[in-house]
Amino acid sequence: MQITRNDDGTLLVPVTPERAHVADGDDPDSVEVPTGPTTRLLHPGEGGYDEALAEWDLQQNPDREAAVSTASGREQAMQVVHAVAESDDHEVAPAIEALDDPEASGEALRHVLVGGVHSVEDFAKEIAEAEGGDPIPAHQATKIIGEVLAELD
Repeated sequence: MQITRNDDGTLLVPVTPERAHVADGDDPDSVEVPTGPTTRLLHPGEGGYDEALAEWDLQQNPDREAAVSTASGREQAMQVVHAVAESDDHEVAPAIEALDDPEASGEALRHVLVGGVHSVEDFAKEIAEAEGGDPIPAHQATKIIGEVLAELD
């Protein structure tokens, strides 16, 4: 089962059921196998979300090489995330259209995601330093990154 990204930015991820442990002397056939959900809905900012989003992105193009961030790609990635965050209508497409090199921006954003939560937090601080204002909360930055990557794919 693959990770599904919903329009609201949430991710539906598969969950591996817990293993049943058989105590010494118990009949293995009499042990109840735990049942529970086979999927979990993750929201931006929730534990495991960044990792799941990076995995979802990899699922979109499994043959893609490892993400490499260039200085110009990172700069444009910061601009697009800032533009979407500051936009009243939160539209991603116009922000992407303004990019000189959308592919480099996408690679930079993938590179941020692969780094996990701290990488996203540092990226948000870097955006604030470059563009002014307060840092975007990490969960909001992660959601915007996911929206940009979905639009680029």
